[in-house]
Amino acid sequence: MPYAVGIQAAVIAFLSAGFPVHLAIAVVLFFAILYFLASSLENFDPDEPPSLPCCSLFAIVPFFRRRYDFLTWGFEATGNSIFKFKLLQNTVIVVSGEAAREAFFNAKGLDLTEGFKILSGAIPMVKGITSDLQTKRISLIHKRLAAVQRHASLSHLIPYILEDARMHMESWGAAGTFDPFDKIYQTVFQTTIRSLSCHEISDNPDLVSRLQVLYDRLDTGTTPATVLLPWLPTPSMIKKLLATKEIYDIVVAAINSRVKSGIHRDDTLQMLLDLGDEKLMVVGFIMGLIIAGARATGTTASWLLTFLGGHPEWREKAADEVRMLLEMRSNLGEPAGTACAWTEPGTEEAVKMSEKAGSQSPSSSLSSLCARLATIPLETWELETPVLDAIVRETTRVAQPHTAMRRNLGPELYINNKRIPTGAYVVYPFSDVHLDPELYPDPWKFDPGRKEVKHTQFGYVGWGGGKTTCLGTRLAKIELKLITAMFVLGFRHSIINEAGDTASPLPTPNWNDILLCRPPKGSCYIKYERTAVTL
Repeated sequence: MPYAVGIQAAVIAFLSAGFPVHLAIAVVLFFAILYFLASSLENFDPDEPPSLPCCSLFAIVPFFRRRYDFLTWGFEATGNSIFKFKLLQNTVIVVSGEAAREAFFNAKGLDLTEGFKILSGAIPMVKGITSDLQTKRISLIHKRLAAVQRHASLSHLIPYILEDARMHMESWGAAGTFDPFDKIYQTVFQTTIRSLSCHEISDNPDLVSRLQVLYDRLDTGTTPATVLLPWLPTPSMIKKLLATKEIYDIVVAAINSRVKSGIHRDDTLQMLLDLGDEKLMVVGFIMGLIIAGARATGTTASWLLTFLGGHPEWREKAADEVRMLLEMRSNLGEPAGTACAWTEPGTEEAVKMSEKAGSQSPSSSLSSLCARLATIPLETWELETPVLDAIVRETTRVAQPHTAMRRNLGPELYINNKRIPTGAYVVYPFSDVHLDPELYPDPWKFDPGRKEVKHTQFGYVGWGGGKTTCLGTRLAKIELKLITAMFVLGFRHSIINEAGDTASPLPTPNWNDILLCRPPKGSCYIKYERTAVTL
């Protein structure tokens, strides 16, 4: 009778213990009973979302470390399409389903900025610069980002982006292997720096590399404690603060250098200075948007080329589409390289920029791929690339593990017939729609040939939806298309595993990696060799 003996021994030990032990056990039991009673009473109100069947403290680490698994478990554990839990004193309500999705993206009181501020934490936070911003300054940042993506500005950026991509790809050599989540991400980081900052930074490879290290440090230093208890001086928080300080110093030094030199440069920094924006706004714009853009676009680009390496039929379709665009430009009789000038051809500045580009890289000749792609107008990239559009769309569907976050600023509202009080945080996981087998059969399969989901509202939310869409969508899509075009015409590639064999099955996006969606480190590589095309 081992169990009876064990219980008897435990009872004897308890009775023989002193008063402090009895008191401690009684206090623990008292609070445990109160907790379970409170949980029962909390869920008694039929208007309230059901709570998770666990202590709120147990939800913190899974929410930040294994969010996809945690949210999936939450729906299963509650048996409901909506549930709530606590992150310390913050009430978080998770919603799912078509009606909830429509309400979430259309509700006026659900604020993106407030939701992101608490539930995320990998953006460098500097009070008055990237955090605690007034509504007026947030609106100005949005306005400036829109200006970067105007037709003239974005057309002007195309040769920059192509030249940056060319330089990175040239450095890879004629053949080899690399981790796409390192090399492709580095390329996108460079093009994002180029698009959203200034020449003083983007022309300096060492400075760009240092910034990537610092932003990676912010990512790895983001823990539940640094998000929920930012005042607590943990080692991770100290590491984040030091990284943020160094990023700040790099950006400020670039701004000071520009102002002191008095030289006018045609880039985003110059636009901000010419518009008379105050220095703190300029610093915040560059610090915050660089990483916001590089993360999402870098993740998509890494997975996009990984998927194409495992689906040669779609790789060839993409290459054929780009070849067709180049052939069309050639048939129009336009000399390759015309658009490599950064201003109107024939002007003094255009001649200087062309000479500078030629002196920097011998491959920027009229026959180079970079120069020929630069002749394709922005409107062609945006309106006449259905294959690239489908590939980008499918990649963002299956390999962007976003969880949309909002805070209800009031008044209270109802979602799925459950009350969302003022002050509560509301979360909608993109997996609810993008991995729904009813909308996307075999949802984990990469299939750009899928028909668009049009029979339900917000059947695709890869770039957001309703009143809150990604403000950098236009720039991100152009970056993705240009880098893909350079790669599929300049290289042949396939996906291999750690042993060097063809990867079968292909790696699956890791939705628990909420920032980069990477597969396990070392699980897949791109094996490549250069084509006869001159980059």
